[in-house]
Amino acid sequence: MLEQLKQAVYEANLELPRRGLVTYTWGNVSGIDRERGLVVIKPSGVAYEDLTPETLVVLDLEGRIVEGDLNPSSDTKTHLELYRAFPALGGVVHTHSPHAVGWAQAGRDIPCYGTTHADYFHGPVPCARHLTKEELDEDYEKNTGRVIVETFTQRGIDPVHLPAVICHSHGPFAWGKDPAQAVYHAAVLEEVAKMALYTRLVSPDAAPAPGYLVEKHFSRKHGPNAYYGQKN
Repeated sequence: MLEQLKQAVYEANLELPRRGLVTYTWGNVSGIDRERGLVVIKPSGVAYEDLTPETLVVLDLEGRIVEGDLNPSSDTKTHLELYRAFPALGGVVHTHSPHAVGWAQAGRDIPCYGTTHADYFHGPVPCARHLTKEELDEDYEKNTGRVIVETFTQRGIDPVHLPAVICHSHGPFAWGKDPAQAVYHAAVLEEVAKMALYTRLVSPDAAPAPGYLVEKHFSRKHGPNAYYGQKN
């Protein structure tokens, strides 16, 4: 079942340690088959070197296991909330990459200080609020997803144009059209988080990049008249 998607999710998970985005088992990648409404995700606590496509878990969007003998990632409900709320998503990744976590633990958005950030994220990367005690006790992982969705809804952010978030005192989630692009965005997020930290170290009162520069760099890659790269 879903052999191609399993292979894609497997390869995307292996990319996390290669890119230095995880320590031990501190991360997970999922992918979704929209036509069938099924999600493939890493099993909980399994080392990356022990993963195979066959060890991945297949679930429906209600979290019911369709295939697999292992427990799915403990973050599964967060992934499912994102898939339900954002129909354009084809892959989701969660890591504890250190620079992005630094901003999350400070409870601060990652400012857009320059063109590297603007090439991929249309504005500052938002930091979602803490869950309340009641939300945490009710369903921590599910409500983590709901708070992410709340953040994007309240701020009017397009999740396609800004494919990442950091959760207060927790860490980053990123996504994309497929599992590979989700990991790509997670890697870029970690780099821009590091660059933003360096900027603050050099100049604690540094101002974000001007809006017209952000718009230019984002639109030349992602706008209707994008001209970065090669035509297919």
